[in-house]
Amino acid sequence: MPDSVREFLATGPLASVVTIDPDGTPHVTLAWAGLDGDELVMATFFGVDQKKVTNLRRDPRVVLSFVAKEHTGAGLHPYLVVQGRARITEGGALDVMDSLAEYYIGPGAKFPMREVPAGLVYHVTVERIYGQGPWRTWVPREVKRS
Repeated sequence: MPDSVREFLATGPLASVVTIDPDGTPHVTLAWAGLDGDELVMATFFGVDQKKVTNLRRDPRVVLSFVAKEHTGAGLHPYLVVQGRARITEGGALDVMDSLAEYYIGPGAKFPMREVPAGLVYHVTVERIYGQGPWRTWVPREVKRS
């Protein structure tokens, strides 16, 4: 995972999460997302039967798009697109949201809702990174194709 991606995600940009409906139509939602090692992570407390979840259980392909909060130059804001495959695990959502709160709310912050169900955690194995920024086009070695 490029350091530039780690640094960018530490600024807390919201993620547009794109999954695939059964008819092939893209389904877009908004989420907090960050890194756990070299994987992206997100979490859900409520609506564990929501469309994003059912889509990922059926087809794990997912794309997350992030736009920089600030921009100092001309042209497009820096943006990052991550393509990958998700797996969903039961429980642990509050721990993930507490770790993400550091980036989305501020240093030392915890997720404000404390009485929540165990929820779900989404782990995204990164297959490709692209966009406008120092990460321009990056593919993990084991996924690179000729």
